[in-house]
Amino acid sequence: MTEPTTDRTTRVPLSVLDLALVADGSTGVEAIQRSVALATDLDTLGYRRVWYAEHHLAPGVASASPAVLAAAVAARTSRIRVGSGAVLLSTTSPLIAAEQFGTIAALHPGRVDLGLGRSFTVPPSARPGGGAPSDGGKVADAVPPPRPPAPAVPRLVDGLYVPPAPPNGFNDPALRERILAQQEVIGVQRKPADFREEVELVLDVRRGTYRDRNGGAYTSPPVEGAQFDLWLLASSRGESARVAGELGLPLAANFHVSPATVLDTVAAYREAFRPGVLEQPYVMVSADVLVAQTLDRARVLAEPFADWVLSIRRGERGAIAYPSPSAATAWTDRPDAERALVADRVDTRIVGDPETVVERLETLVRVTGADELLVTTATHDPAETRRSFELLAHAWGSADRAAAPDTGRVASGV
Repeated sequence: MTEPTTDRTTRVPLSVLDLALVADGSTGVEAIQRSVALATDLDTLGYRRVWYAEHHLAPGVASASPAVLAAAVAARTSRIRVGSGAVLLSTTSPLIAAEQFGTIAALHPGRVDLGLGRSFTVPPSARPGGGAPSDGGKVADAVPPPRPPAPAVPRLVDGLYVPPAPPNGFNDPALRERILAQQEVIGVQRKPADFREEVELVLDVRRGTYRDRNGGAYTSPPVEGAQFDLWLLASSRGESARVAGELGLPLAANFHVSPATVLDTVAAYREAFRPGVLEQPYVMVSADVLVAQTLDRARVLAEPFADWVLSIRRGERGAIAYPSPSAATAWTDRPDAERALVADRVDTRIVGDPETVVERLETLVRVTGADELLVTTATHDPAETRRSFELLAHAWGSADRAAAPDTGRVASGV
């Protein structure tokens, strides 16, 4: 395979989404420690930012507190930006999230991102068999409007494979039951307000202009004037993408979670965009990436991925501890129903040697118009994960530019 012709100095920046994966046979404590250590390597390798997801009660994911991880990493690094991908407004109020990240920004100004996600909860009425959960109906009952349907057939768009949506969704009774049970344990109580209102609350408190519905003024010292960038995350052309555009905010589009809808997500954001915090749209697109020295080695390391995704979409407990390649189920041995459930993510995962991965990432950038890429990597061996990021940084040219000043800020003001 020939080296892609794109000038390495003109490629878009690379960033990382870290889930603090728990490998099978390891512990959450070890996963968190390794995640923080990895961030120091990412700092020297030239990655622009590292974000931490919010996942609860998943045996294979230790990233439950994005603000805590971001603060720990900011204190141990010198250049890389830190942030959340994302704080979920179904569990945390926008003010609390802003106070958390405003506090980090006070100590590390200009290096902090607050990413907000509109994760939703399952209403008690949706419980299989009907009826309220055992806590007497205290589980939050707000759900977003239905997402626009994703294409039902695969597409090849200027070289980018866009798969059909998986055959299930939140109509799966077992998945709904699991989410309801988790919400009870987490203690989900709040009913999120209108999404735009929640985002504007953060912007107004930071400007020092917030008033409640009765005209009352409120001030939050760690938020007012805080030097963090506010991002919205979206997986469809629904409300999150639209609000990000209307308020002129940067958008992170989830190709790695929902590859079937990424083009619609980006298009909706650009259509809705009006100058606000930003003068021009800014889109970061996520991707599952795994790089090894050879294509054959990369394929071996990638084998457990289907088992892991299957556990998220069908399992009773959520993401399992990440399996080893020797314990993975071969793709050819899977029932057709299992393949259909995970094929969209398996087929769009970017796996290979450095040249192969660079070529596919350049296609993703070209077709989506991404201004930045957010890569996430899952392997059983943390050393292989670190090696993947190292190989990618050198092949992409990020490591060569690591010494150059680059604040990575996209916001034009507060």
